[in-house]
Amino acid sequence: MVTDPIADFLTRIRNAQLAGHRLVEIPASNLKKRMTEILYEQGYILKYKFEDDSKQGLIKIALKYDPNTKQAAIRSLERVSRPGLRQYAKPAEIKRVINGLGVAILSTSKGVLTDKQAKAQNVGGEVLCYIS
Repeated sequence: MVTDPIADFLTRIRNAQLAGHRLVEIPASNLKKRMTEILYEQGYILKYKFEDDSKQGLIKIALKYDPNTKQAAIRSLERVSRPGLRQYAKPAEIKRVINGLGVAILSTSKGVLTDKQAKAQNVGGEVLCYIS
């Protein structure tokens, strides 16, 4: 039983990159699927695949590395809001990650969005994580 599935999602990706794995498998949920799609859209992962199994399904993520330096595309994954201390932000209060080079993922009333999408739609919400 995992008490914080988003932290588990981020930790599995972080650990797989530190170990140099090309592929990581994560138990699926709708929130994790949308976060995976955002990671792909922003260019942090090569590709992903959603698979159904007898339980809740799996997300298979192909991690992205620089071919010359073998360094991972994702430099840091930081969980912001957690079950014990939720962090919410209004559209004007959403912080820029590494001066706009990184991405913040928010859970809003319009769905799971990046910081730029949330500001464009003028919605705030729970800040899930920062990725750079």
